[in-house]
Amino acid sequence: MIFYYTAVSKDNIKQEGDLEALSQDAAVSELQSRGLSVIAIEQKKEEGFSMESINKLFKPKIKQKEMVIFSRQVATLFEAGVSALKGFRLLASEHENPTFKAELTGVSDDIEMGTSLSQSLHKRPDVFSPFFVNMVKSGEESGKLNDVFLFLADYMDREYELKQKTKKALTYPAFVVSTFFLIMSVMFIFVIPKMTALFLENGAELPMVTKIVIGISDFFVGYAGIIFPAIIIGLIAFNRYSKTEEGSYNVDKFKVEAPVIKNLFQKTFLARFADNMNTMLTSGIPIVRAIEITADVVESEYYRRMMLRVAGKVQTGTAFSKALSEEENLPNILIQMVRIGEETGELGYILKNLAVFYKREVENAIDSIIGLIEPAMIVGLGAAVAILVAAVLLPMYSLSDSIAYLDIILPLFT
Repeated sequence: MIFYYTAVSKDNIKQEGDLEALSQDAAVSELQSRGLSVIAIEQKKEEGFSMESINKLFKPKIKQKEMVIFSRQVATLFEAGVSALKGFRLLASEHENPTFKAELTGVSDDIEMGTSLSQSLHKRPDVFSPFFVNMVKSGEESGKLNDVFLFLADYMDREYELKQKTKKALTYPAFVVSTFFLIMSVMFIFVIPKMTALFLENGAELPMVTKIVIGISDFFVGYAGIIFPAIIIGLIAFNRYSKTEEGSYNVDKFKVEAPVIKNLFQKTFLARFADNMNTMLTSGIPIVRAIEITADVVESEYYRRMMLRVAGKVQTGTAFSKALSEEENLPNILIQMVRIGEETGELGYILKNLAVFYKREVENAIDSIIGLIEPAMIVGLGAAVAILVAAVLLPMYSLSDSIAYLDIILPLFT
């Protein structure tokens, strides 16, 4: 988000300008860290089709794989004793992605001007998540930046692998079903009407299945100009709704409560939750702050709200395991293991084991879904094709023997 601010420096000099930040509070904190007293600040409305927004739309994106490689490179440079300024200058000069190159150049410029690494990364929320920034901040405070970047590389590697697994489970069925519906639409709009005319012309007796198929075909032909635009508008409307806070919450809630797929989405969250919490607690980040950051990076509005409620309860003195037990859609095994971790003082170790366990569970859930979807698709698509073939062939047997079958079939291909 872009904020327009008016502030006063320590020398009583008035300053105005734009600042990019995750929230208004983050923008105020950034300005105060620069020694400015904020007089007024407000979020700027995004302009519809400015050149800046168009350029932003088409500029190359930074892939997660690039972030993994970047983290490993930074860790290696720090281990070799290279300074942050020199290291980021070197990585910027060598990077092939122009977007990432520009961001790394901006970070090195900030460091040269005296800004800390974590503050500079914080100014670039589109590239560096709150989790990434807070991990770097903890590394600065502990003097173990190289260890932190190795942690981050390992963590993002696991996240990348998890996302690829989930995408693999859903992409193939979606492609097959979409292709099938496209082919069926072509059949109903262009092929079936020709066959219908021929059957009626020759006085064929139409069985019920053929009448149903012809009825569907007539509907598609009669309302094709409405159906397809309506589908496109509906998809766009749903996409926009799912990006609103309430829409995102409702979609995510459906995912974690719907039969069959709920196991996958619940366990994906649990794997990310345990992995995030373990990484941050191991790095010395306070538990309340760790929960709040986890809420921002789990990529689920439903679980984000849940984690923020848990963080609020923990802040008021409630035990972490107790706060988790008061929420829905969390398994007992997670709550019991967290309770054991609290009692033994080994919460980070317990969460590490949970992350490994749930990652394995996600892989099993993906395999189970693929195992269910593939035979279901074969049966469903086979049944649909069988009905269509029966609707075409059955009327042929009721035609007069004097009419050759070729007289019926050949016109379809002319």
